[in-house]
Amino acid sequence: MTVRTGGQRLSVERLTVLYDAQCSLCVHLRQWLMKQRRLVPLDLVPAASEEARRRFPGLDHAATLDEITVIGDRGQIYRGTDAWIVCLWALAEHRPRSHWLATPAGRPFARATVLAAAKYRSLTATPCGSGDSACTVPGSGD
Repeated sequence: MTVRTGGQRLSVERLTVLYDAQCSLCVHLRQWLMKQRRLVPLDLVPAASEEARRRFPGLDHAATLDEITVIGDRGQIYRGTDAWIVCLWALAEHRPRSHWLATPAGRPFARATVLAAAKYRSLTATPCGSGDSACTVPGSGD
């Protein structure tokens, strides 16, 4: 995958996937990603953790808890559907499918998958901020 920046093409050589370590689906997908043969190295880092804040100080870390965020080694940021497609692109077995999912014909299927995961997550996640308790961010020391 290459990204155009100011007329220059930048290849992606490493990706960091920020995932919600408090979400069972996110943790499952993290484990699944780690078992796949990768064409591009993936660093899987809990979203909004100390490690994520250290690596990406200018990022809106609260937003990374709301949707999957993937960051390329050249500063590219992918969120939601694009993030899921780029994760598949990094995997040997799923790269051809990622190319199709990025097309106008395939994109609705990728979007539907991301929306289904978000719905599942909303139904299974512990509610945040109810009463006097608030959600803690992994590694925040709260």
